[in-house]
Amino acid sequence: MRRKMIALVLLLGTASCLLLFGTKGSSEDKKSNFTDYQVISHAMGGIREQAYTNSYEAFIANYEKGNRVFEVDLLLTSDEKLVARHEWTKSMTEQLGQQDELPEERQAMQLSYSEFKQSKILGSYDPLDWEDILDLLQDYPDMYIVTDTKDENMKLILSKLVNAVQNRDPALMNQIVLQIYDQPMLQTVHEIYPFKQIIYTLYATKDTDAEVVDFVKANSIPVVTIPEQRVTQSFISDLNKAGVTTYVNTINDENEVSKYRRMGVNGVYSDFLTEEEVKSPSWTTRLGL
Repeated sequence: MRRKMIALVLLLGTASCLLLFGTKGSSEDKKSNFTDYQVISHAMGGIREQAYTNSYEAFIANYEKGNRVFEVDLLLTSDEKLVARHEWTKSMTEQLGQQDELPEERQAMQLSYSEFKQSKILGSYDPLDWEDILDLLQDYPDMYIVTDTKDENMKLILSKLVNAVQNRDPALMNQIVLQIYDQPMLQTVHEIYPFKQIIYTLYATKDTDAEVVDFVKANSIPVVTIPEQRVTQSFISDLNKAGVTTYVNTINDENEVSKYRRMGVNGVYSDFLTEEEVKSPSWTTRLGL
């Protein structure tokens, strides 16, 4: 009897640990669409008050906080490998704390794949390439990736992105959301792959509000991301009437989120905010302070 009791206690303890800690992402936890989430973690989300790392550790930190949608910057290395990096500039090298990782003459240049992977971010964080990101999509089936691809070699980037997914597992496309930045880019995208999940991000376009609304309606684009300085009640209302989901970028203040939600915005891109914080605004926000 004593042995049976001990076995039962061990079994219950193991079950409790699994429930408490889990393993990795579960497809059972995944919501039906990325727009069911209100936060898109910008550049994989911030870590220890540092934004723009696009690092593995930033992903893990924000995933563990409950975020499930992650924007990632994608560029090509000098030897045409697809990697997660915001830009090839000296200022970015300094922001990522890689001055000691790279010779001075390489700090403002497009890195090779080997240089990129061997250069730790802030001395301890691991840079990600596209294959690493596909690993994450497989390991965490309840996450989504929103691409940020502004490089002039757009067709090559998208081709490499799609080919890698097709070689790995075509079903992963269901977890990938493509951003476009102007109307002509949609045609470029469709020539490469019929992405189903597309966001029209407006910070680079000269389209008027009316032109944006007409374009997304005509092309069945379900989501528009609006830079903060362009948000107006009338624009949000027109997009909502067209059945379009809206996000604002990049917001790190809960009070600002609350303001935009009252205007009818679905969510925000953020370096540091979490789903829980956005769903449960602070008492000052509730009072309108």
